[in-house]
Amino acid sequence: MGGWQPLPDGLPPEVRHFVEQLRLLKDRTGLSLVALGARTAYSKSSWQRYLNAVQPPPRQAVVALCRVAGVAGPDADRHAVRWELAVQAWPRPATAPDREERPAGAEEYEDDPTLPWWDRPREEPPPRPAGRLLLSAVLLLLVLILVTVVGAVVFG
Repeated sequence: MGGWQPLPDGLPPEVRHFVEQLRLLKDRTGLSLVALGARTAYSKSSWQRYLNAVQPPPRQAVVALCRVAGVAGPDADRHAVRWELAVQAWPRPATAPDREERPAGAEEYEDDPTLPWWDRPREEPPPRPAGRLLLSAVLLLLVLILVTVVGAVVFG
């Protein structure tokens, strides 16, 4: 794998093997990272993170790379299994970085599909307007009773 920077020491073997296979697939395409980004839904910088074992790729990124590399059937299935094993073994950061620790100019996207699940902010469900729901139910019941009474008086 000429041209690639060495992978970090201490990577689990599943992660190392998976990233090496991704690199081979990428090399097989003959595309630059920019061109690969244009042919998939993932940017050049995302592919750099995936191919240097900085961050695990989403499953769909692996599927897209297989498609671009012309890999299908059992070979593509093997890559999916390697992805699954690698993601389970991928080293987790000790703590998620605080927003203040991000480098100046670094953009943050809340709905970034390349952001690993352990770094995504937890979503709090919106508070339920229980009082408003109860009020609506009572008003609907009153209208229903009123319609019934008026109907009984009119029709007799």
